[in-house]
Amino acid sequence: MSAAGSGGGRIRAYLQFIAAVCYFFLAQSLARRGAQGLAGQAWAPLVEQAMLVFLLLLGYATMGFWMDRQSSPVSAQGLPRREGWLREAGVGMSVGWAIALVCVIPLVVIGGIAIVLNLQASAWGWLIADVAFFALMALAEEIAFRGYGFQRFAVAVGPIGASLGYAAFYAILRAMLPGASRASVAVAVIFNLVLSMAYVRTRALWVSWGINFGWKASQALVFGLAVSGVNSHSPVVQGDPMGPFWLTGGGFGLDGTWVPFFIFLAAMPVVYRLTRELDYKYNAPVIVPGGMPVDLDAIARKQHEAAMGSTEPAAPSLVQILPVAGPPPVRPVEEPAQNQANGTE
Repeated sequence: MSAAGSGGGRIRAYLQFIAAVCYFFLAQSLARRGAQGLAGQAWAPLVEQAMLVFLLLLGYATMGFWMDRQSSPVSAQGLPRREGWLREAGVGMSVGWAIALVCVIPLVVIGGIAIVLNLQASAWGWLIADVAFFALMALAEEIAFRGYGFQRFAVAVGPIGASLGYAAFYAILRAMLPGASRASVAVAVIFNLVLSMAYVRTRALWVSWGINFGWKASQALVFGLAVSGVNSHSPVVQGDPMGPFWLTGGGFGLDGTWVPFFIFLAAMPVVYRLTRELDYKYNAPVIVPGGMPVDLDAIARKQHEAAMGSTEPAAPSLVQILPVAGPPPVRPVEEPAQNQANGTE
């Protein structure tokens, strides 16, 4: 491709990235307004995330089909139903849960967590709803920050540039939350870089979605801690962390401390290692044949014959060993003896 053509493709991809970002804010606004009109206060967060996932999938699939002629625009966003996709999601959830556990251990050792359990049947029902909330919220973030917009931005600036750009974009949105700090912004940056690396190496959102879901759901539903300043997600487990602010993050939660920043930084080579086979499987360059078909054996044979002469064996000739026998002589037919006697008489 010529330089001009390549530059034109990058400009077009950059404009598509801008359109994807604008549509994200539009879908977010529509989902919030729709949830407020369709559901009560208790169900509004879950309905909002469900509507946001639907709007993002629909909008980005339309962009991919219309602008890029994608035959399977939903799969192209990073959601292919390929073999082993559940295992990929499970690996991601294991990593997210492990990171949350490692961050909680020093909190328990140094300060402690006062946990209150609510084992009523209604609490378990709301727990299922909260699991669905975090699953949808993580999916919406993955589609928005590593889906169609990220892919078009990667065409314009490369995967590393897209990862850094979307990490900054995610951190800016997190900085607008009440109680945000420098530590929360730094955690948002490194958290987004880990998720982007998981997507780039697997070409799917399953691993990154699992890490996102495992990290946030473990904090809220397993340990009862606040997530980004919200402490009302778990109806079964309510945790009250005790200790210094630099360790607990106060009302903002672990995302407001520097502990997850270093844990996610240490987790990057682990995620890189875990996605090695997927990277080899889905990022290996595909060799596409081009040009005219060439028979190298025939060319080599012609060159050899031109230099050494034809090597094909000559057709076998007939060799005469004995003289050719002629046809047998014709013997005269003798008349019967009776005829000879009649003639004599």
